[in-house]
Amino acid sequence: MAEAAAEREWRSYGISRRSTHTIRLRSSAALAVVTVLAVLLVPPLVQLDQQAVDLAAKLRPPSWAHPFGTDDVGRDLLLRCVYGLRVSLLVGVAAALTAALIGTAVGATAGALGGWVDRGIMRLVDTVSSVPHLLLGVFIVAMFRPGVWPVVISVALTHWLSTARIVRAEVLSLRSRPYIDAAVSGGASRWRVTVRHLLPAVLPQAGLAAVLMVPHAMWHESALSFLGLGLPTHTASLGTLIQGARGSLLVGQWWPTLFPGLFIIVPTLAVAGLAGAWRERLNPRRRSELTL
Repeated sequence: MAEAAAEREWRSYGISRRSTHTIRLRSSAALAVVTVLAVLLVPPLVQLDQQAVDLAAKLRPPSWAHPFGTDDVGRDLLLRCVYGLRVSLLVGVAAALTAALIGTAVGATAGALGGWVDRGIMRLVDTVSSVPHLLLGVFIVAMFRPGVWPVVISVALTHWLSTARIVRAEVLSLRSRPYIDAAVSGGASRWRVTVRHLLPAVLPQAGLAAVLMVPHAMWHESALSFLGLGLPTHTASLGTLIQGARGSLLVGQWWPTLFPGLFIIVPTLAVAGLAGAWRERLNPRRRSELTL
């Protein structure tokens, strides 16, 4: 009823659900393309050193020479933000894929075996979920030196829970399907049924969870780096850029903090829009509504 009322309200303005879906998809795709092109093309095309220090140009506001301004030692913020986005995106993708693999393996095991194994695994998931992700991430990275892989491990070990729940629910739903019963009746082992039938069926949902996890991983890395526990301060990630700009914000220079923050928000919006379109394609009811 609520969806029908919302659809009537949109149509009263001459806008259909399909058109809004198309606009959102195209806008998100454009943001994603711009982000990827900036990460891939700007560093090799712009023959400038993002670590080059120019104390005579420190903390200059945005201008034609420096569109995003300069930081406290005169480095160009636009170039630093692009390099920082590259590092943060790399960390986010690596962490999301690792977390998705862990979550898929755990969720498929719990759903396929059932019984006390399922109950034990889900109690573990509930226990880990009760601890705030950032607090657990701080505890994990505190055992290592600042670097890329400790951050990836920290994000992966705190973000696999949602994927495990999604995959387990899908496996439990698929176990009651007729073709699964036919495979079991034909003598297929539980391992063969899981690998040949259950896992391929849940991969789209696991892939969607991994895509949605990328911005979460980027925010997690930025928070750890801002606290001084993530990447080293000499590595240009979005978190270290914001961490290094705290002093500038106190004296009224807003640009060293604003632009790295925007570089975190833009990929988040792009991924959220694309993942929403993906989710609607996976939902048969939504897909049929959009084609009307």
